[in-house]
Amino acid sequence: MTAQTEQIAPSTSFNPLRNQDVWLATGVLAILVILIIPIPAWSLDIFLTLNISLSMVVLLGTIYLKKPVEFAVFPSLLLILTLFRLSLNVASTKLILGHAAAGNVINAFGNFVTGNNYVVGVVVFAIIVVIQFVVITKGATRISEVAARFTLDAMPGKQMGVDADLNAGLISEDQARARRRDIEQEADFYGAMDGATKFVRGDAIAGIIITIVNILVGLVIGVWQRGLSLADAAQIYTQLTVGDGLVTQVPAVIISVAAGIIVTRTTSDVNLGADLTAQLQRYPRALGLSGVMLAIFGLVPGMPTLPFLAIAAGLGGLAYQSSQKFQRDAAADLVLAEAEESAAEEEPEERTEDLLVVDPLKVELGYGLIQLADPKQGGDLLTRVQIIRQQMASKMGFIVPVVRIVDNMRLRPNEYVVKLREAEIARYELVPDHTLAMNPGLAQEEIPGIPTTEPAFGLQAVWVGPAERDRAELLGYTIVEPSAVVATHLTELLMTFAAELLTRQDVQKLVDTVKENSPSVVEELLPTVLNLGEVQKVLQSLLRERVSIRNLEIVLETLADFGPRTRDVELLTEYARHALARQVCSEFVDEANALHVVTLSPGLEAEILDAVRQNDNGDYIPLAPERADTIATQTIEAVQPLVAAGQDPIVLTSAQVRRYFKRIVERHLPKAVVLSYNEIDPSVKLESEGQVGA
Repeated sequence: MTAQTEQIAPSTSFNPLRNQDVWLATGVLAILVILIIPIPAWSLDIFLTLNISLSMVVLLGTIYLKKPVEFAVFPSLLLILTLFRLSLNVASTKLILGHAAAGNVINAFGNFVTGNNYVVGVVVFAIIVVIQFVVITKGATRISEVAARFTLDAMPGKQMGVDADLNAGLISEDQARARRRDIEQEADFYGAMDGATKFVRGDAIAGIIITIVNILVGLVIGVWQRGLSLADAAQIYTQLTVGDGLVTQVPAVIISVAAGIIVTRTTSDVNLGADLTAQLQRYPRALGLSGVMLAIFGLVPGMPTLPFLAIAAGLGGLAYQSSQKFQRDAAADLVLAEAEESAAEEEPEERTEDLLVVDPLKVELGYGLIQLADPKQGGDLLTRVQIIRQQMASKMGFIVPVVRIVDNMRLRPNEYVVKLREAEIARYELVPDHTLAMNPGLAQEEIPGIPTTEPAFGLQAVWVGPAERDRAELLGYTIVEPSAVVATHLTELLMTFAAELLTRQDVQKLVDTVKENSPSVVEELLPTVLNLGEVQKVLQSLLRERVSIRNLEIVLETLADFGPRTRDVELLTEYARHALARQVCSEFVDEANALHVVTLSPGLEAEILDAVRQNDNGDYIPLAPERADTIATQTIEAVQPLVAAGQDPIVLTSAQVRRYFKRIVERHLPKAVVLSYNEIDPSVKLESEGQVGA
């Protein structure tokens, strides 16, 4: 029992990594205390040493950055370190003017750096301040201003690029959200750095003022209050002041260099040292010529021969090593290219049996569109298709078969054809060097171009050239790349023909996946209650009306519950839709969780139910064609206000009538959504916008 208690008892050992917020708050409060309360010389030595250490840590940390945003806390850290240095200046000033002493660190800097000559110390201090103020700080400030301006100017364009990639299916919603967050962080970082560099500049000015004040006031105190001679007072106070200035300005210079490195650093996959080495070694001839020039300088009479020749030899060795690496990389690339070429030439012998294989999905491209599918020419169609398959798996719940993309010289150069099991289901012609501009309803001005109809949804659009693209974006048009047009068209076709793509083998794989986690429901359903073909038909019926089968376990449980009562596939589909009510309904609600629908009049529902007949093959509706056309026309008129408002054309019926009404209107209105009251989630607010057959 004791052993168990010792194992589960929380550790009470000291861990400095805990409560970082408390440590930071304590440190900031300590800085404010140092500004007000005098501290002894020994504690000042500790704080000065800590100041130098922190500046070195920050400098070395910036060298290992891969992109500036990784050190997003730098502006705040720069403010804290600047305040820390100024508080140490105030504390050292109190000791210098009050006691003519400021601890061992300042004395060491004053004696060692200046060589006991305060004139030399003043000159060295002045040079360091000039380097920091004129060279490093001024350059870093200018770069920060430019980077902040350009980053903020480019922010809308980057966000539009993210939206375009998301709409084209190149990235997921989570990836788009992460990229938008990165863009915002980058803009915030460079905006903060623009102001943070002013801290460094102000710190340099404050150091100069503090040094001048300490020297002048020290002379006054030494001569008038302590009775020292002017030379002795100058020796003591100037040396201490210069030592104080050096011990605080050296860390300031280090932090300034770190700020300069951050604002000049470009995004890379490696740290600064690896980047610098790789890019310098990229040009071995430049290194070799530099070595030759240094060797010539070393042989000139009067020049120091040894230093020049030593460095020339080093550059020559580096140039030789870089040249050898360059040759090895070139040879490796050549071998890889030859291997790929030979693999392409060694095509397997085509078997007669291979001619019997039918591709489930095929996209044939005219020769003018081959570049869209060639990554070497910048084509991204293959990537987009892969992303579409992933999205279909996530959204609809089944794996789309591999889409084969081939060229077809019999097509027009810019034409493509989509085939489903070798049967053509869509055809469209692109303009590769143009982009498709669609008016979402906000643009007031027409844009010149080639009029066309967008293939996926039949919207009016215009092909615009590169010269008109920016103007079209400014006017509010939605711009779509040619490869994105193909991808969007293919996505809509997959949604439309999803039921035909779902084979019995696909259903078996899906059932096997469910069986891994829920074996009981599969064993109860198959094969005693229903067979695999009947389950396939139910899933196809759901997909035909764009109902996702991703929650396959719920569908199988519903079939296991109602399968013993009926084997009618359409009726089982209705039961499955009822079980998926929350999922079905969530696809169409608006931001206020409201569902805008039109309903059927009671008379029309009664007419449809009375017309239903049964035979050995199931239910059917023997309505006269003229009457069916009239009902479809009334439905189109009723849902027109919903379509005009940008909402889905949804018709709400009773559960008994839903499937029959869908059969009547689907030929005239294939994209109409027909829901039953049993498919409405109780939390959803229904808003009726009209009635069919009133």
